[in-house]
Amino acid sequence: MIIYNVTVNVEDSIHQEWLSWMKSKHLKEVVGTGCFTSYRMCRLLGTQDTGVTYAIQYFAPTIDHYHRYDQQYAPKLRQEGIDRFQDKLVAFRTLMEVVE
Repeated sequence: MIIYNVTVNVEDSIHQEWLSWMKSKHLKEVVGTGCFTSYRMCRLLGTQDTGVTYAIQYFAPTIDHYHRYDQQYAPKLRQEGIDRFQDKLVAFRTLMEVVE
């Protein structure tokens, strides 16, 4: 099992709009590619200087599923978020393998 983790810090000014977009559109589109079996969205707790931070984990059966997503679907899906929210959020991505 591969976990593709996207950590996103979202400015307060667009937080609710972004969250609604994620829940109603983006998460479904990512899983709808067929590259992931499910996802989990978590809000980070604790004090932060600005914005709200989330960790979204997408679960892929194999590394090949993730690579297919990254090559065929990710550029378009990422660009949609950039076009919509511009510089109001910062994201970084990590890839993990479940070992147990």
